[in-house]
This record gives sequence, structure tokens and C-alpha cells, in this order.
Amino acid sequence: MLFIDHCARPANQSSDMTPEHPGHTVPRLTTHKLARLALLGFLLTFLLARTFVLLIMAREVPNMYFFLHGTHVHHLNYGIFLLAAVCGYSVFARPVGRPAEFAALVYGIAMALTFDEFGMWLHLGGSYWQRTSVDAVIIIAAVFGLFAFARSIKRFESRHRWAFAVLLVALVGFGWVVGLAGTRLGAMVGPKLYELEAASSP
Repeated sequence: MLFIDHCARPANQSSDMTPEHPGHTVPRLTTHKLARLALLGFLLTFLLARTFVLLIMAREVPNMYFFLHGTHVHHLNYGIFLLAAVCGYSVFARPVGRPAEFAALVYGIAMALTFDEFGMWLHLGGSYWQRTSVDAVIIIAAVFGLFAFARSIKRFESRHRWAFAVLLVALVGFGWVVGLAGTRLGAMVGPKLYELEAASSP
């Protein structure tokens, strides 16, 4: 039977094991490990996407944009299709082991391709360099980081409440600093980026 009664699990069988098919077991990866892979794929893809777009707009590299009948297919579309594929694979195939690691990495890549242009699909247009996209990427990276490195708390005790309160204050302060820094940075480099975008091909 594929169904395993957790109450009847033998003492020598680890809770980190899940059935792949009758008579065989494979290690089940923790959420933390999968989230770290997703975070890695997310950050690397975001940085590479921003770098390549900047280089293309500055005409430092050939125009690698994909056009379909004169329409510029933005890379958020690649991310949407990739998200659909990896989510379908995860739901129907329910991968474990190396396939699960691969799915987590691809999921991070797809999220970066999609949310790198969050402002454009939220506002149905606008500049690639709009602030909304960067804010969305920071929030998603923070969520991935929380799942990747935060330890689970089985019992919420009074000392945890104090730690949670301190963390909440720190996060609010961090958000304020990021917002202020982003506004000042945008005021300094924003006009130059917008000019670069206007002078380049769509």
C-alpha cells in the first residue's frame, strides 16, 4: 500500500523518508533546502536579467530581444510559461530528491523572470526601471530567505514573543531604510536610465 500510517511507523524509520514506489524510499528534502535553491536561482536570474538589459540598452552587446511579428516579447512571458510548467510538474509528478531540487531552482528562475518586470504587468506598461519591480523583488527575496534560513518554532513561548517583536521592529526599520535609499538612488540614476531606455529599441 502506498498509504503509510504515521502512528504505525517503525521506530527505525526516519520521518524524513517518503515512499517513491512500493518497497523503496528516498530522502525527503526539507523546505529550508528547497527554499535556498529557489533563492539562489531567483537572485542570480534577477541580477543577470538586469545586467543584460542594461548592456543591450547601452548597445554594449547585440540586441537579444525576441520579437514576434514586430511585438517585443518581454522576459516576464518566459517566466509565466516556466512557472506554469514547473508548478504543473510539481503538482502532478510530485518530485523528490534531485528532481525536487531541480524544480526548486527552476521555480526561483521563473519567479525572477516574472517579477523582474512586475511594475510593467501591474501597470500594463511603463518603464522597465520603475521602482515597483525592484520593491517586489526585494519582498520575494525576503520571503524566500525566511523559508530558507528561519528555524521552525514548535512551541511559541514568551521568549519567542519578545524575539518576534524585536524582529518586527528590525524589519520595519530595514524597510524604511531600503525605501529611503531607493528613493535617493532613483533620483540620482533614474533620469539617466530612462534616457537610455528611450534611446534604445523597445
